[in-house]
Amino acid sequence: MIDSSSDVEEYQRLRPLLFSIAYRMTGSVADAEDIVSEAFLRLHRAHADGTVIESLKSYLSTVVSRLSISHLRLARVRRERYFGTWLPEPVVAEESSATDLSDSLSLAFLVVLENLTPVERAVFLLHDVFDFEYASIAEVVGKSEVNCRQIAARARRRVNTRRPRFEAPLAKRATLAERFFAAVETGDLEGLVDMLAADVVTYGDGGGRGPSLPKPVYGREKVLRLLAALSTVLQRFGLHLERATVNAQPGVLVRDASGALLDVLSVDVVGGRVQTIHSILNPDKLGHLGPLAGPDHPLRRSTHRTRHE
Repeated sequence: MIDSSSDVEEYQRLRPLLFSIAYRMTGSVADAEDIVSEAFLRLHRAHADGTVIESLKSYLSTVVSRLSISHLRLARVRRERYFGTWLPEPVVAEESSATDLSDSLSLAFLVVLENLTPVERAVFLLHDVFDFEYASIAEVVGKSEVNCRQIAARARRRVNTRRPRFEAPLAKRATLAERFFAAVETGDLEGLVDMLAADVVTYGDGGGRGPSLPKPVYGREKVLRLLAALSTVLQRFGLHLERATVNAQPGVLVRDASGALLDVLSVDVVGGRVQTIHSILNPDKLGHLGPLAGPDHPLRRSTHRTRHE
């Protein structure tokens, strides 16, 4: 049994932090939930075995980090076979805890972290995002404190070269995003032109489970054509855009007339213009936001013969 009711209360207090670590490590809501649950079970077994745990935060964050590292090592093989662009599972505002760390929650930032090894990712996140001491991190990853400092510095350099820039306050980003999504809904292409950065890029993760983008779409002209097609689809199938905060950035949930979810979109705003658009259509990544549109929906029919994650 868990040592006392105070331990249960402390676990519940720590749970948002544990989920935040696991999600940023794995990019998966479902896997993060599983990892946090497994950490709780290991805590239960440790108490049953008579193990004395001086710090629940240290114990649980260590277990979560190690499980996340193991998960990433296995997931890398699957992601290499993934059809098209791989994006993390989206987190909407009400699901997210520890949202003070908003920039580290963005889809763009999580994609950058994919360039790190599992251990680099753990060391970087624990120190630079969650403010753990190097001595604690060394115990987590089984390295010396000096080695962890070197790993963090190397990871930081790699991240900073590609780290997304969010110059405007979130409120200003949200205002522009509202205008952007309204223009998409109405098919106002002229209104969209001035809102897009010249080098805007769109990433689409369908996983082959519907209309998918095998590669990112670069440049204002090509993205405008893509948005025009999206606007046509919205009107043709009677879809509507439900405003939401997606991974701490402005976004929408694309729903059909019955309220079933088809797609999640988010935008990164830099310099007063939309710099990046993320679209997550793969139903395997949207189940936690359900109900989802069924496989018989025209936008759920697979258009590619693919291997899935």
